Amino acid sequence: MADTRKLARVLRVRTLQYGLAQAAEARARDAHAQESALSTRIARLAADVAPATERGAGFSLAAAAHYRERLHRSAETAANRVRTAEYEAERAAEATRSAKRDQSAIEKLIARGEAEAALREIRKLRDAPPTRPTGKIRHDLC
Repeated sequence: MADTRKLARVLRVRTLQYGLAQAAEARARDAHAQESALSTRIARLAADVAPATERGAGFSLAAAAHYRERLHRSAETAANRVRTAEYEAERAAEATRSAKRDQSAIEKLIARGEAEAALREIRKLRDAPPTRPTGKIRHDLC
């Protein structure tokens, strides 16, 4: 019986760990989505600041070039952040899969223990002496 209680406690812990891993995976996926959205917004801004065919004042061209250069640096930084977020999301997904495997293993151990206990009870019933009285068996009239 102590083994069953121990397995039940381990199952509760593994279930909590699995829930925490799922939450971490969801946070990592959200972070990846936010970083991807930021990267696309920066790319869109950089495309909007691209040089146009019409000529403007030299000051506005210099300002646009400076702004475009800053956007490209931001785009590189955002791309690095997207790669990091992808890595973290993949790592969190692997942690979730690992936690699920651990939880499933404990559930299988519990099920195996219950099946073995049921078989032991069946064997005890088979080996038990009959419970009928040894005297004459009386049947009531129908």
